[in-house]
Amino acid sequence: MSVIVKNISKTFKLSTKQMKINKTTNNLLLAVDDVSFTAYPNEVFGLLGPNGAGKTTTLRMIATLIKNDQGEIFINNESSTNFLSVRKNIGFLTNDIKIEEQMTPNYAFEYFGRFYKMTPEEINERKRYLFGKFGVEKFQEVKVGDLSTGMKQKVSICCSLVHDPNIIIFDEPTNGLDVLTAKVVTDYLIELAKDGKTVIMSTHIMNLAQKICDRIGIIINGKMVENDLLNNVLEKHQTNDLEEVFFNLYKKEVGE
Repeated sequence: MSVIVKNISKTFKLSTKQMKINKTTNNLLLAVDDVSFTAYPNEVFGLLGPNGAGKTTTLRMIATLIKNDQGEIFINNESSTNFLSVRKNIGFLTNDIKIEEQMTPNYAFEYFGRFYKMTPEEINERKRYLFGKFGVEKFQEVKVGDLSTGMKQKVSICCSLVHDPNIIIFDEPTNGLDVLTAKVVTDYLIELAKDGKTVIMSTHIMNLAQKICDRIGIIINGKMVENDLLNNVLEKHQTNDLEEVFFNLYKKEVGE
């Protein structure tokens, strides 16, 4: 299943406090500005950019959590406006969405499974696989609030993938993780792509993107400034260093 994003834009109204933080007198923020790209099965698409570039807003629109003001999004050729239909194909993970800390991983996983109308047998089979994959079994009856940051992230990943979605959208999946846990997560993203899933990942870590992404889109100040296969991007800019590409584009866009 592919994800096609066509000319999407999103504007937010800022509060007085937010206007002060952003040092602006304009109460409207154009967070995403005419962004287009396509993510394909068997690939990891990296949506890259600095903090505040519009990555999370873009992913939330694709995941149908917020509506785009303009443009269109298609999930396997179906419009995202049919959100009840397309959501069953999407697994979305973001650090802004937390599992209730009084829940146990076991309870949370079953809760999400029931949400997707899975049978108890389907939930248990999927749980055995994912909890085994991420080493959650020993902690499945421990309250989420008592788990380490890395284990919380692993539980969140398990819950986001409970229904075995064909499209996986992960927003900054390695934020706050130790090196070992981050590697487990990124290795699994590569494995999912090899299994035919469509994987979209946002990150501001260029070295990570260069290691695992097949295709990239670089977004700066809400605008997509580069979008192609990773190898094509590197060839175009005559370098083997994606970080160098990013910094050159950033300087060009912000005028530094």
